[in-house]
Amino acid sequence: MKKAYESALAGATVVCLVPARTDTAWWFDYCAKGEIRFIKGRLKFGGSKNAAPFPSAIIVFSADSLCKGTVKYLHK
Repeated sequence: MKKAYESALAGATVVCLVPARTDTAWWFDYCAKGEIRFIKGRLKFGGSKNAAPFPSAIIVFSADSLCKGTVKYLHK
């Protein structure tokens, strides 16, 4: 997350799919500075029978979104 955040500071747009670990230091150090898009429900990849054991979020770092604290909710 640090690299993604620093790349956005340098002008890049970076999109990250991450576990929504809102109780961790890295979440507040980096994710909270981007645009947070929480995904409703648990993700499944491919033909998997089981969903991920954690909630997920998409974090967008860009010149337009840095330090604005935008939160959105996505439905699968």
